[in-house]
Amino acid sequence: MPAASLPPQGGVALNAIAVPGGRSIIGTDAPAIPIDGEGPERRVTLRPFALEATTVTNARFADFVAATGYVTEAERFGWSAVFNGDPDSMRAARRAGSALPWWHRVDGASWHAPEGPGSSIKERLDHPAVQVSWNDARAFAAWVGGRLPSEAEWEHAARGGAERRRFPWGDTEPDDEAAIFCNIWQGRFPDGNTLADGYERTAPAQSFTPNPLGFYNMAGNVWEWTADPFRIRSLSRAAKARNADARQHNEKVLKGGSFLCHISYCYRYRIAARMAMTPDSASSNTGFRVAYDLDNRS
Repeated sequence: MPAASLPPQGGVALNAIAVPGGRSIIGTDAPAIPIDGEGPERRVTLRPFALEATTVTNARFADFVAATGYVTEAERFGWSAVFNGDPDSMRAARRAGSALPWWHRVDGASWHAPEGPGSSIKERLDHPAVQVSWNDARAFAAWVGGRLPSEAEWEHAARGGAERRRFPWGDTEPDDEAAIFCNIWQGRFPDGNTLADGYERTAPAQSFTPNPLGFYNMAGNVWEWTADPFRIRSLSRAAKARNADARQHNEKVLKGGSFLCHISYCYRYRIAARMAMTPDSASSNTGFRVAYDLDNRS
């Protein structure tokens, strides 16, 4: 099935939480990474929508593949990006000129073998499905009668409504001991993970305490695709150049950060934080959750 061809609906929604529409906010006037286009804060008006409480799990994605015969883009390409913090591997990658030596192209890496041949989701069926592209996520969402959330919807849900908060739980910065709210990197990135949160890679999709609206893991764990194209709202020369590049490659916005985020390197587990990737890209820390339209009269 080509990535551009959406499958007929056959799956069902799971734990979708209804979110009232109305006035809300997106972005921040205090960006930590301005180059990502986190600001400025702006007002938006949202229609009522629903969003699943968790990211789509390996078990659900396996059901989708079994029912439709869908083949992900990573499987079509024959490889995908996998994090490898092994010091020897990183040294070799640096010698080869890699700017991000902890990321490796791994032949055979895909949703059912997230770290490549020999890896498995057998013991991770309740973890988020990863190695899925924007196109793959959109295909799954269509199968269950949904869609990907907009960036504004995602932020509104993560904040628990029209609230100003840095993280889904509030403004307290997570640390390695007393305040473990999510699955991010603990220790010295990229080669000293203490595993204080209990997970080397992904955590179960329903883990840690949900936010006030009942949504799980909207900070850390896996990056989540949104429907929106990537754009920086600035008239600076750098922003114009970045936007032109994003348009050329049809880049999409991802939210939430991942298990690899750390305040010293990738401080993107904040609600306003964002990242961009091309719609055919996949990696071992990228997943998604599904949104649904609601009748405005309900």
